Amino acid sequence: MDFSSKLLENAVHEISQLPGIGKRTALRLVLHLLKQPEEQTTNLASALVNLRSQIKFCVSCHNISDVELCEICASPKRDESIVCVVEDIRDVMAIENTGQFRGLYHVLGGKISPMEGIGPQDLTISSLISKAKKGIIKEMIFALSSTMEGDTTNFYIYKQIEGLEINTSTIARGVAVGDELEYADEVTLGRSIINRIPFEGSLKAN
Repeated sequence: MDFSSKLLENAVHEISQLPGIGKRTALRLVLHLLKQPEEQTTNLASALVNLRSQIKFCVSCHNISDVELCEICASPKRDESIVCVVEDIRDVMAIENTGQFRGLYHVLGGKISPMEGIGPQDLTISSLISKAKKGIIKEMIFALSSTMEGDTTNFYIYKQIEGLEINTSTIARGVAVGDELEYADEVTLGRSIINRIPFEGSLKAN
């Protein structure tokens, strides 16, 4: 792809690094920005710079936040005895959109995957276990996608907290096997949370 401007080429190159965006789509987006008022492009650039420089991760659940403790963890209306374990920040958003869950979350930041070189030490599992040992958590809900990596991660955490007085459950299979939570519709995901089943039962089912 030939460019008449190095500035244009650099902008297209950077935007094409985003997932799902090729060079042609990036070019279309850049040309669109050039047609907009300069203020709009400046606001976009400023928002992205502020995102990278000022965003924080909650010290308790590892969700993204503007402050040390996210709004969910800080809310007195949430039930701190129930913790929903998720892979990704997007899963928190998906479950919150259902309006069916009033407990807290713990974001692992991924799943155990030996093939990709991701072990328990690369996730936030240790801080989850530390929270579990404090005795406040009464139920832990495993809400990872039902893939081999998700099931492996669930089982690893389950073994780590075995012996503690914590009920473990997993979301009901209203979400199809292999599906990512973020793509499930709100009604299906909400029902999966409400109709969660004991984790031990899911092991027997497998």
